[in-house]
Amino acid sequence: MHCPFCRYDGSRVVDSRTSEDGLSIRRRRECPECGRRFTTTETASLSVRKRSGAVEPFSRDKVIVGVRRACQGRPVSDDDLAYLAHKVEETIRSSGQAIIDSHDVGLAILGPLRDLDEIAYLRFASVYSDFSSLDDFEEAIAELRAAHAERGAAEA
Repeated sequence: MHCPFCRYDGSRVVDSRTSEDGLSIRRRRECPECGRRFTTTETASLSVRKRSGAVEPFSRDKVIVGVRRACQGRPVSDDDLAYLAHKVEETIRSSGQAIIDSHDVGLAILGPLRDLDEIAYLRFASVYSDFSSLDDFEEAIAELRAAHAERGAAEA
């Protein structure tokens, strides 16, 4: 780590703290050359490998844009979408991989979206899972009904 004041190549960590969201570390550093202190923020990079093989940084905004189309006309707020994107990122980060396939990002979206709005879930799943017939929709709806029945039985 270069000192931003004297450009000395080296510093001593004085204090480290995890951010509130747990996604970054704030470090107070001191330069042994000039004695001045400065702060750094460290985050783990997370990248997505697309079907084409290209790798790009993970973007919550891209998750929101993709899901927003499925939620069009549904009672879903921007805050709901931001929270969904946050949950998706947490899920992906918990895998421990620095590069994740775009397919796995889609899988990580399906669960929280189903909990948020089932119609939006069906819309997203029909495109993402490449539904090709009514049978695919019927199967997805049957799974949703079974989940409702399990929740109803657990509440009784």
